[in-house]
Amino acid sequence: MRKWIALLIIALTLVGCVPPSTPVAPTEDTHLKMGLLPILDVIPFFVAEQKGYFEEQGITVELIPVKSAQERDTLMQTGQIDGQLNDLISTALFNKDRPKIKVVYIARKAYPDAPQFRILAAPDTDLRAPADLKGVPIGISQNTIIEYITQRLLEAEGLAPEEIVFTEVTAIPVRFELLMNGQLQAATLPDPLAQGAIAGGAHLIIDDSAHTELSLSVLSFSVEALERKPNTVRKFLIAWEKAVKDINANPEAYQDLLIEKGRVPKSIQGTYTMPPFPVGEVPTEAQCADVVQWLKDKGLIERNIPHEELVDASFLPGE
Repeated sequence: MRKWIALLIIALTLVGCVPPSTPVAPTEDTHLKMGLLPILDVIPFFVAEQKGYFEEQGITVELIPVKSAQERDTLMQTGQIDGQLNDLISTALFNKDRPKIKVVYIARKAYPDAPQFRILAAPDTDLRAPADLKGVPIGISQNTIIEYITQRLLEAEGLAPEEIVFTEVTAIPVRFELLMNGQLQAATLPDPLAQGAIAGGAHLIIDDSAHTELSLSVLSFSVEALERKPNTVRKFLIAWEKAVKDINANPEAYQDLLIEKGRVPKSIQGTYTMPPFPVGEVPTEAQCADVVQWLKDKGLIERNIPHEELVDASFLPGE
């Protein structure tokens, strides 16, 4: 009897020594909501979706169409989307007080043979060179990447800031129409609309092909999404990068998608070709610093936002 009691005591003691089971970590949410403007830069989203690359990674990506940057930014501010295609100006303005969003990938940039933005003169003007634009109102959208690029391009050509005059025309299609009918003497437009304007008689003053460091669109996510869904964001970028490599390897295969999603004007649908997309890049410290300085000079932000508060390269595939 004593033997059985002793064995029971030993057994109970051993049970008490067994460490508690490790708590199971909550399953990461694999659903992402992305805000997309109707521009050429978003084409890899649709290629990845059509080819099943998101599904292959075990994630769900909901593409939320927006009509304007303002609508997109409102969705981000209110937590209705996890990520977006935007630019460094937008990112810095979001983070003017504290980090709220971070760039994880460059979506599109200018190349020497594939500009993103062009400063154009109206068809019936004599404006032909950057110097001709001294004091001439240029149609832009204020406090945006369009204004930043326009100013920096003209400064690079020797114009002083006080010689550059802007007029606010927020909607890009309206800016295009005003330029083409002569109500604007000059305007800055993105491709492919800018190339469509040239085909319609507008004159190219300068584009960003000689200053490719200025023009970037980026993929950014809320800090909350990066903290709560890090693996999902990484898988999203793997799928994005696969789509980009497909596009770069055979751009002609996606010509119909380019026309449908890239808003290519009818006048150039037979000649405009898919531009290349960057692979595995994030903005440099110099690019971020110049944007921050421009915003400070305009009084839109007060502090020097460091690179690490704007960009997180740790989500790049392979990092």
